[in-house]
Amino acid sequence: MDGIKLIKTRRSIRKFRPAKVSREVLNVLLDLAKWAPSAHNAQPWRIIVIDDENVKVRLAAEMGKAWLSDMLKDGVPKEKAEDIVKVESWQRITESPVIIIACLSMENMHKYPDRRRRKAEYVMGVQSVAAYVQNMLLLAHYHGLGACWVCAPLFCQKAVRKTLGLPSEIEPQAMIIMGYPDEKPEPPPRMPLEMFSAFNSWIQHQK
Repeated sequence: MDGIKLIKTRRSIRKFRPAKVSREVLNVLLDLAKWAPSAHNAQPWRIIVIDDENVKVRLAAEMGKAWLSDMLKDGVPKEKAEDIVKVESWQRITESPVIIIACLSMENMHKYPDRRRRKAEYVMGVQSVAAYVQNMLLLAHYHGLGACWVCAPLFCQKAVRKTLGLPSEIEPQAMIIMGYPDEKPEPPPRMPLEMFSAFNSWIQHQK
């Protein structure tokens, strides 16, 4: 598959066949994805691969509790909130052959005394992790796997840390569900180039 086709045919896959994904295949994806660009070449990504059913259940339960609590605070009726958690959290996690938690470590990033530069450095770290994840998604597609990038860990980092025993300096950023696809979603719409791109000045673009 050439690069253009690879990019244009990748989809967010949420339904998978029950077939297991071998650790050999996963290691190939994870190792190749490290060629993503990163700030200072710090490679601040830290990756947790979950293929144990018991760990999936514990993770689904803890993340589900956090999400349910948030929805109830937002005024979502309890029965509706519980149904959402069951489908969107519990089933999605427990029925996915592989769960990958992409985390950020600031260990090798630059250290600054002022808040402005510390914030910029943190964002650079987050962007670096995102570049790794995008590489991983494309590589999964190339190898016949489906995957979906889910940002839920950002809303319940304590729950994810507790379940996986992560130290405080490892920050969960994203969850990628992965397996052999059991659906073929239609391509979602994309904005035309002129709506999000401009040469030299965005102000001129808007005139």
